[in-house]
Amino acid sequence: MPMGNFGKSFAFLTLTLIVVFALIPNLHAEDSDDLDAYKIRFDAGWYFSNPSGNVHAAGDNDIVDFQKDLGFNTYSTITGKVDWKFTRKNHLYFTVTPFDTSHTTVLDRTIVFRGQTFYVGSETHGSLNSLLLAPGYQYDIIRRRRGHLGIAVQMDLFNTTAKISAVAQANNQQAGASASASLLAPIPVAGPDFRFYFTKRISLAGNVMGMYLFGYGNFISTADSLGINLTKHIAARAGYQLGSHLLVKETNDRTGIRLTQKGPLVGVEVSF
Repeated sequence: MPMGNFGKSFAFLTLTLIVVFALIPNLHAEDSDDLDAYKIRFDAGWYFSNPSGNVHAAGDNDIVDFQKDLGFNTYSTITGKVDWKFTRKNHLYFTVTPFDTSHTTVLDRTIVFRGQTFYVGSETHGSLNSLLLAPGYQYDIIRRRRGHLGIAVQMDLFNTTAKISAVAQANNQQAGASASASLLAPIPVAGPDFRFYFTKRISLAGNVMGMYLFGYGNFISTADSLGINLTKHIAARAGYQLGSHLLVKETNDRTGIRLTQKGPLVGVEVSF
């Protein structure tokens, strides 16, 4: 993603949200009956992820496609967030999302991965394990009775391992082989976060986080959900998220990865 387009997209979205909040009459004045009042908020969700992308181990190796070569399919995972609003407009938060999937398939081409050759026609097991940990800080530049518009800054810590193993074939066309590549990628990201209450019970929330890292790569994620308050402290939420679109460019001593995780999300939110 070119740096210019990336920056323009973020600036346009942030400006649009500011204008929307400024033009809504109900947001003009402060009201003690804050519909988004809390000190601690816990979010837990079920995420149906659709992974795509590829991995390119450092050195002379093929680019291995997660879907075309390894046949990765959609799978279920969980995601969680703890948000501590320690002042009216300041937050500290922490999110965690594990991405773990695997699949056994028959290769339709010969590939070389981490010095190991996996031949066409061999039965091969591929796995992708990625853990996202993200501590962050958010400041609400606009906070009114019906919602907020904030700017968040966080450090995304991706610990990703891709592994391929082949079962030994009776016809001796493929001996047993196994190879893996790992990447620990700390990615600083920033972007807008908003929530708006249409009524006392129904709200819309969303965010966009990203960063362009020049020769290293880039990252972007977004999530949008509709919530319904079931009680004073508990809400049900459902939506869709591009959990992550991560690009780390391969070098002679660094594994390259292009990984996209996206899909529907449902969960529960508890606020105190």
